[in-house]
Amino acid sequence: MSDLVFDALGDPVRRRIMELLGAGERPAGDVAAVMREGLGISQPAVSQHLKVLREAGLVTVRAEGTRRIYGVDDAGLDRVRAWLARFEDAFAGPLDALETELARGKRERRLRGEDRRERRGAA
Repeated sequence: MSDLVFDALGDPVRRRIMELLGAGERPAGDVAAVMREGLGISQPAVSQHLKVLREAGLVTVRAEGTRRIYGVDDAGLDRVRAWLARFEDAFAGPLDALETELARGKRERRLRGEDRRERRGAA
């Protein structure tokens, strides 16, 4: 996978744009307006961020008259998912062990609570 993808996603502004586009396609002007209101980012800066996302293969753009409509590129996200999937097994074992320890601790607390109630009842 190209480093461009993770370089693009490494920027919080671009991640916010991806979140925005994740809700559906939007004209570039709408994206710029949301980013200006929320983060104080200028339209030219938003255009540059959109260009980086497009070049990384994370967003698509299509012309609709004079407007440019941006959306999430599912193929780009599929590449990200495939790359991340390589690490799922690395987390599975430790997470399973954590789940076991949490269950063991819960059981021990429950048993300690029952022991206290039994001792109070016997006294």
